Amino acid sequence: MKKLLLIIVLLPFLLATQCDKEDNGIACTEEAKAGLNITIKDAETNVYLSDGVSVIATDGSYTETLVSFDVAEPIFSGAYEREGNYTITVSKSGYVTYTSEIITVTSDVCHVIPQQRTILLQPE
Repeated sequence: MKKLLLIIVLLPFLLATQCDKEDNGIACTEEAKAGLNITIKDAETNVYLSDGVSVIATDGSYTETLVSFDVAEPIFSGAYEREGNYTITVSKSGYVTYTSEIITVTSDVCHVIPQQRTILLQPE
């Protein structure tokens, strides 16, 4: 009988604790997420381009040069944990400069929601 009474007394506290964990205890990672992930390819050969490529993200007065760390399959990343409405400008010697439509980066309760795009540069 004492066990049943103990369960009845403690049950509301246990349920309240569980509700708090579900409502506020979302487990977010501590890594920074890139809002923009842009792959650049030659429009005629479909070959990845990275050497000499400039990828600039602009959101109003904010400007950021996106960076690639992988030579084999380069992805230019940036706008880490930054929401915004970005225009991407890509330039490379021997190619026509490309300017994108607006790419909107939003977020959930933890991080930005990454936007991936592949841009095909036209040779001059």
